[in-house]
Amino acid sequence: MDADAVVHALPITVDYGGQDLAITPAVVETERGLVLFDVGPAESGAVDAIETHLRALEYELTDIWLVILTHHDGDHAGALETLLDRTDAMVAAHREETPYVTGERDPIKGSGDDRYPPVSVDIELVGGVCVPTLAGPFEVVETPGHSTGHISIHFPDGELLVAGDALVADGPGDGADRLAGPKPEFTPKMERALESVATLADLDVTHTLCYHGGYVPAGADRIREIAESDRH
Repeated sequence: MDADAVVHALPITVDYGGQDLAITPAVVETERGLVLFDVGPAESGAVDAIETHLRALEYELTDIWLVILTHHDGDHAGALETLLDRTDAMVAAHREETPYVTGERDPIKGSGDDRYPPVSVDIELVGGVCVPTLAGPFEVVETPGHSTGHISIHFPDGELLVAGDALVADGPGDGADRLAGPKPEFTPKMERALESVATLADLDVTHTLCYHGGYVPAGADRIREIAESDRH
C-alpha cells in the first residue's frame, strides 16, 4: 500500500500567543476511520481548519476515532477539548505525557494560569505499540528530550516518519537540508533529544513529516547527519 495515498498532511496556520503559527497535523486512514496525529492550540481555529481539510478528502471530522499526541505541548494538544466536543474520538498519549494532558501536572513549558483545558487520556502508549492502518501498521517510537514522553510515528511499509517535534523542517532550500534537529530553546533535555534523533536514524525512513515545517523528502541518511553534527 502506498503510504502517501492514505497518510495526509494537514498544513494550517493558527493564532498562537498572538502570532501566526504554521503547523502540520496529519491523519492516516484505517478500516475504522481516521487516526489524527496532534491537533493544534486551544481557541485557534485549528479544529475548523482540520475539518476543512478533511472535507476536501471526502471525510468528516466525526470520522476521527483516535487522536495520538506526540507530546503535551499546547500547540499540539491545546485544541483537544474542542475536538472532543465534536467527535467521539479516543485520546492516546505516552504514559509519561498523560499527567500533563489530564491536568494532574502543569505543562512543562507553560503554567497553571495559561494551560489548555485538560482532557482524559483513554490509551497510554509505550514504544513498540503498533496500530494497523491502510498504509500498513505504524509503530510508536519513543523519542524523549523535547518532552519527557515525546513519541514519533514510523510507517515501515511506506518508509515514512511522522516526527512530531523530534525534528523540524526549517532549514534552507527545499530539499533534504530543510530537515533539522529539535530547537534547543524549546527542548528542556537537548542531549536526550539528540539521542532520540540517533534512534530515528536507525529506522527505515526515506521521507519525513514534521509538525513544524511539514513534509521533507529526506530520511535516515539526513537524520544521521543531524545526529552526528549536532553532537559536535
